[in-house]
Amino acid sequence: MRARYGVPLTLTAVGAAGLAYAAGIEVRSFRLRRVTVPVLPRGMRPLRVLQVSDIHMVSGQRKKQRWLQSLAGLRPDFVINTGDNLSDPEGVPETLDALGPLMEFPGAYVFGSNDYYGPKLRNPARYLFERVQGRHGLNGNAPVVGAVHNPWEELRDAFDAAGWVGLSNCRGRLKLEGIEIALTGLDDPHIKRDRYAEVAGGPESGADLSLAVVHAPYLRSLDAFAADGYPLILAGHTHGGQLCIPFYGALVTNCDLDPDRVKGLSTHTAAGRTSFLHVSAGCGTNRYTPVRFACPPEATLLTLTARP
Repeated sequence: MRARYGVPLTLTAVGAAGLAYAAGIEVRSFRLRRVTVPVLPRGMRPLRVLQVSDIHMVSGQRKKQRWLQSLAGLRPDFVINTGDNLSDPEGVPETLDALGPLMEFPGAYVFGSNDYYGPKLRNPARYLFERVQGRHGLNGNAPVVGAVHNPWEELRDAFDAAGWVGLSNCRGRLKLEGIEIALTGLDDPHIKRDRYAEVAGGPESGADLSLAVVHAPYLRSLDAFAADGYPLILAGHTHGGQLCIPFYGALVTNCDLDPDRVKGLSTHTAAGRTSFLHVSAGCGTNRYTPVRFACPPEATLLTLTARP
C-alpha cells in the first residue's frame, strides 16, 4: 500500500496545498513594487509615478478595493493606468470607487481587452499551447464570436471627467507645477486595436519628458516606441506570468514578449535605440482563474530621476 500509493498521495496533497495557497492567500497578498528609473533631464526634480494595471475587478472584491484606495496615501505626482480594469460587466461602480482617491491626482490611461469584453471560461493550459504554437490573442487566433461587451464607455467617461488623459491611439500632456509630461499611447495590441501610424513621430519637442504607454507589451509596439526614441515604456497585461515556478519564473507572458521580461524593469532595443521598459504584474486575475503562485498582485511606484 505504502509503496504503490505513497508518492501519488503525497504529490496530490502538495498540489492541493499549493492550489489552496494560490487561490486563498497569494491572490489577496497585495504588494507595492518600488522602482527607480533614470530618464529625466539633468537638474529636473524626481517624479513619482504610480502605475496600476490589470485590476480585473469583480463585484465583491472588497480587500482589493480598500488596497487600491490606500495607494492614494503615496501622494504620487501622477498615475498611469495600463488597462484591464474589469473582469465583470457589473464591476464598473466598484472599480471607480476603488480608483476614486487616485483620480484626485493627474493621470492617464489606456484600455485592455478585458475593458472591452467580458471574460470567457477557458482551459488555462491553452496559454502554454499557444506559446508553443506562436499564437497570442487575436494576433494568432480566430476573432472572438459572441463575446460579452463590457460598459467600458462608463469607465472612459469617469476617467475623462476626473481629468485623466485617454491614450488609446492618442497623444496627450500632463502639466505638473511647471513640468510638462508628453504621453503617447496605443490601444490594446492583444486584440489588434493598436494603430501606431496614428501616433508615430517620437517624443514631442517642448516637453520635459515623453513617455509611451500600452496595455499588452507586444514586440511590434515596443519596437516602434523604442525606435522612435521614447526613454520609458509602461505596460501591463502579462500578470507577471500569474502561475510561476519558484526560483525559475514565468512560463508564459500571454504575448510575444520573452518570459525573462514578464514583469519589472528591463530594457528594449530597436533600430539602435534603447528604452527602459516597465511591465506591471498587475493586481488582479481573470474571474475564471482567480489564482496566483510565486507572483503576488502588485502596483508599482516608479521614481523617475535624472539621467547620469
